[in-house]
Amino acid sequence: MTVDVKAFFQATNPGIPLFIDNVEIDKKYYIDFSTVRGGKVIKKLKNTITLWSSDRPTCQLFTGHIGCGKSTELWQLKQQLETEGFHVVYFESDKNLEMGDIDVGDIFLTIAQQVSRSLEKLEKLNLEEPKGLKGLLQGAAKLLQTEIELSAEANIPGVGKVAASSEGSFSAEVGLPGVGQVKADEKGLEFVALGIGKITAQAKASPELRTKLREYFGPRTSGIIETINKELLEPANEKLKQYGKKGLVVIVDNLEKVDSSPKPWGRPQPEYLFVDRGEQLMSLHCHVIYTLPMALRFSNDYDTLTQRFKKDPQILPMVATLLRDGSECAEGMKLMRQLVLARAFPELDEQQRLAKVTEIFDSQETLDYLCRFSGGHVRNALRIVNEAIMEEGDLPISRASVANVIKTYRNQRLLAVDDYEWELLRRVVQTKKVTGNDGYQTLIRSMFVYEYQDELGPWFDINPLLKDAPELKI
Repeated sequence: MTVDVKAFFQATNPGIPLFIDNVEIDKKYYIDFSTVRGGKVIKKLKNTITLWSSDRPTCQLFTGHIGCGKSTELWQLKQQLETEGFHVVYFESDKNLEMGDIDVGDIFLTIAQQVSRSLEKLEKLNLEEPKGLKGLLQGAAKLLQTEIELSAEANIPGVGKVAASSEGSFSAEVGLPGVGQVKADEKGLEFVALGIGKITAQAKASPELRTKLREYFGPRTSGIIETINKELLEPANEKLKQYGKKGLVVIVDNLEKVDSSPKPWGRPQPEYLFVDRGEQLMSLHCHVIYTLPMALRFSNDYDTLTQRFKKDPQILPMVATLLRDGSECAEGMKLMRQLVLARAFPELDEQQRLAKVTEIFDSQETLDYLCRFSGGHVRNALRIVNEAIMEEGDLPISRASVANVIKTYRNQRLLAVDDYEWELLRRVVQTKKVTGNDGYQTLIRSMFVYEYQDELGPWFDINPLLKDAPELKI
């Protein structure tokens, strides 16, 4: 069987997580790296929900380097929780929110939108009209000087005007300047989903609109949380259990991509969201998992963060291709080879794939060279393969093509390292440790340094792309 080079190129696209499009084929692409990542992190997240706290809400944090495979693992978790009887709402926060300017209220509104949209699709599950949520949207529209036409209106103290027909349906046309028309002629959940979706989509693109909305929603954050809990999450949990489900789980992915830029008063955005507003993030009445910026683990506020959330974040480290002492990690290399080969031969077992390695690369040594320079970073390994295919133009891929791709990446990375960071990197090479210094936060955020786990705990090493740099010589 000849490998289709175009199909292999598409299968190694580093920008597409597994389990989003074709679940059956993606199951064959999936590689379980837990033996070289310090344990089954996803199992711990799942057990907290299914075993230890199934009868009360939980809030967990999940972190790891960008591109290390968190989204794939969270999709695995989603499937496992659904198999155990939970209704799971998963969404990528960066598709709804402006990551350079987020407030906690934005996160709650997006959760309300995503949960409402998901519950709409369940034919048997009908909740009462979420009058308070509608009222909040009405108030936001009024602030923005919108015109709202309703089929019937009623005043709700402290909320404002809300419209509902005698049959319980809600009909509205909301015009937002620069947003367009939000039309809903169905049950209230659809109005909530559409209304929040339209508003947040435009707020993401407009700093002025975000400012206006925060002037309205900011002082009402506690009320928003209470309204979401009382009108959406609590009744949803109750109804889901009536129909045989065990409860509601919300997974907020990509929140680790929040920009580290400071708020106007000087507080870095990650610390503001997860430390200062951590108690509010914990206050939703359902199971919630948030992804957390990796650099926060090295912040002076980390102890405060763990006090807020009552537990440490679960960490997904890199795949170990080397051991602490610098020798090769045989198990990690074996699994990284399978990561690449499975994209070409999903139907074959491990040994059958290895037997066909020269259909993809000019030798197994070329594949190993690629895996070592990836540092066990899953997305980067696929990216090197993907661009080496373009470099070569055909299969098998030569060592020269892989080397050219790696050289290009190395040159790009070297340009970004300043003298102070080289000094810190030299210390990491010597000690395999990272401290809470602000400079080390930059090294982690910039992915100049990778975290690994073994039986002794975490250890650190520099990105292999930087290892041959003359600046590292002491």
